[in-house]
Amino acid sequence: MFEDGLKDIYWAEKALTKALPLMAKNATSPELIDAINNHLIETEEQIARLEKVFEIIGKKASAKKCDAMEDLIEEGKGILEETEVGVVRDAGIIAASQKIEHYEIATYGTLRQFAETLGLPEAAALLEETLDEEKGADKKLTEVAVNAVNLEAAEAD
Repeated sequence: MFEDGLKDIYWAEKALTKALPLMAKNATSPELIDAINNHLIETEEQIARLEKVFEIIGKKASAKKCDAMEDLIEEGKGILEETEVGVVRDAGIIAASQKIEHYEIATYGTLRQFAETLGLPEAAALLEETLDEEKGADKKLTEVAVNAVNLEAAEAD
């Protein structure tokens, strides 16, 4: 189950490296664009961390399609298609992005616990580092939403 979970999130993170630039390109809020671009850099580091976890368990890093992430990314693309450029779209991008972050938080929390239970402290530490980044990304998106985008979107719509 641990290895399957790693393969699943490995696929998910790689898919995000393609989806995040699309979201940044379609956002207008400078704070949102920065948050997305910063998380893209983190995502690339998270992929490298996952590869280290695979090494720790003596397995080659490989991906298994993550249906949940695929659907969450498609939902985000749908928001882009259904909204016009501006603050309402930005609010939609934040909403879609936070769903993705919550999925990742759940996954990394589970994988970290599996690693601890399996007696893999180095893997657990790597997964904990990523979990903390995902929580930070979610917090940053909330700040952007609450401090600017949602208020502007409410006035615009």
